[in-house]
Amino acid sequence: MSSVVETVLFVFGLVAAGYLAGVTNYLRVEVGDAVAEFAVGVALPLLLFRTMLGADFHGAAPWAFWGAYFSAAVVTWAAGQILIVKGFGRDARAGVVGGVTAAFSNIALLGIPFMLGVYGQEGFETLSLLLSVHLPIMIAASILLFEIVGREDGEKFRLGLLLRAFLRRMFTNPLIIGVLAGLLIRMSGLQLPGLVNRLVDAVADVAAPVALFALGLSLRKYGIARNVKAGTALALIKLFLMPALVLGTAWLFGLPPLTAKVAVAAASLPAGVNSYLIATQFGTGQALASNGMTIGTAMAVITTTMWLAIAQAVFG
Repeated sequence: MSSVVETVLFVFGLVAAGYLAGVTNYLRVEVGDAVAEFAVGVALPLLLFRTMLGADFHGAAPWAFWGAYFSAAVVTWAAGQILIVKGFGRDARAGVVGGVTAAFSNIALLGIPFMLGVYGQEGFETLSLLLSVHLPIMIAASILLFEIVGREDGEKFRLGLLLRAFLRRMFTNPLIIGVLAGLLIRMSGLQLPGLVNRLVDAVADVAAPVALFALGLSLRKYGIARNVKAGTALALIKLFLMPALVLGTAWLFGLPPLTAKVAVAAASLPAGVNSYLIATQFGTGQALASNGMTIGTAMAVITTTMWLAIAQAVFG
């Protein structure tokens, strides 16, 4: 277990390095934005592209995997949404942000390098099965719920606008493009030229450390704002309730050991910047999302290590 602890400390150490570079003004906020853009727009998509080309997904039980993970995500989302509305007296739109923050794991910037470090290439390939559907499902759920709770009395349900917003978000997202491009080339049977492979490898190999450093810089940018109690409560739901539920559903669905451990590890990760971006897009709950992300990332150094140990004990 010492090697796992070392990996967790290494991963979060890179996040801390990015945060320190920002908080000491060694790197300007604009530099942090550029590093994050490179990570999300270039490096991580190429890493996913390369993975889709050569991954072996046999035995990963995708339907059971998705069922175990997202059934827990639904319960966690509902808990976060109800807590913000009933417990903290916020409106229904802020409640949706609470649900997003409680259930939307940071499986891109944090999860990809984390799985590579803890479970190696095989664990990352398993995570890619989740990543390929995670963003579309979570984005679709948030758009749908905002459409439902944000309508004025008597206003019609705008299915066409909802679908257009969803498709626009999906097919302009670099991570989705990377996954789809890799799958399309794989299904076509085409072989990339050696020079192209070298170029892809050169960028993909730096994706993990750059993504972690960029995450640290982003935490400095968003920081901790008002509504600290609500943000802390959402972080606790994310870091304790969701992995506990996934642990139970993974056992109930009979997932293979590695798939189950990846599912629990993914669920144990804190919320990421997507929850804040969703809140910003809809103009409510930005402080909730920012606090949930920042406080949760700090706490996850300990809680994620705990869940890795529990998953190892349960699934072997």
